[in-house]
Amino acid sequence: MMRAFFKLGSEDKSALESVLTAGNEVGQFRRAQALLWLDEGMSVQDVAHLSRVSRRTIYNWVNRFRAGKDISPLRRIGDVQRSGRPCTALGIVDPLIDRIIDKDPRDFGYRSSVWTSDLLVRYLSDTYGIGVSKRSVSYALKRLGIRWKVPRYDLIRRSPTWRQAKGGSSEDCQIGSAP
Repeated sequence: MMRAFFKLGSEDKSALESVLTAGNEVGQFRRAQALLWLDEGMSVQDVAHLSRVSRRTIYNWVNRFRAGKDISPLRRIGDVQRSGRPCTALGIVDPLIDRIIDKDPRDFGYRSSVWTSDLLVRYLSDTYGIGVSKRSVSYALKRLGIRWKVPRYDLIRRSPTWRQAKGGSSEDCQIGSAP
């Protein structure tokens, strides 16, 4: 009889099963499910196919789970810190936007009376040489508590002064309706 490739202890198994019922992170759920399938005796090939990852990934998950015996099972199957391009706009863009958001863009040579995300991206690029995306600008505006003015269209009700706008007087409105 063939010995199982991967066996879990009772504490580890119950911790992984709790991730399946109450976990809120997809990555943890996938790794826990894969490790539990291996514990039940499924082959690495089958688990990789069901998890839609490579066999190498399954082996990496198993090795990482085995290596961290001194930490909790939930942390062993959690996402690890990855290298990558660091956030460049976080903290840098906020004070620059805060400094100019209340000023008129025409004072800076732009042909607009209000700031937009595209215009702020262009301003940061022209003035400071910082290349940021519209999304980074949107995040910075949210962190600063700045919201764009959204027009409210109230098409059902007429303005109390609508007759004045059309050439009538407001006294006519109060006296009665026009013939």
